[in-house]
Amino acid sequence: MQSSAKTIEEYLTSLPEERKIPFLKLRETLLNTIPKGLTEELSYGMLGYLVPHSVYPAGYHCNPKLPLPFINIASQKNFIALYHMGIYAKPELLEWFVAEYPKYSKQKLDMGKSCIRFKKMDDIPFDLIALLVQKMSVTDWINCYETKFKHSKSLQTT
Repeated sequence: MQSSAKTIEEYLTSLPEERKIPFLKLRETLLNTIPKGLTEELSYGMLGYLVPHSVYPAGYHCNPKLPLPFINIASQKNFIALYHMGIYAKPELLEWFVAEYPKYSKQKLDMGKSCIRFKKMDDIPFDLIALLVQKMSVTDWINCYETKFKHSKSLQTT
């Protein structure tokens, strides 16, 4: 469920009332802990924390005109989602997160490849998310991305 909002403010005001407080707290957690060098922008109809072209000129291999995504948050139909590309790309980071999650939340972990779903708004583990976000610098993410995702064809264009 992608938002049609054109600005971050428009996205935030369009949130369902019951999700505004937890979503804003999640956003604040990210803004207070994201590695230096990321920017907050609308990305794929959600809030994105991206590596701008000024830091990584090659951009995202799927569409080099877009900055390199790292973290996104979204209000989906039945949950708030946090998408963290580092968890998808770095197995040891995923293992750490899965092991730590029960220490911070009573809820069962609901996860896809890079998506962590929060259906119970009052049980979002903000402290754990803050720790997760601090586990990878922008340089770490770029190196991991180039190793794991960037296809050799795109490497030839950089």
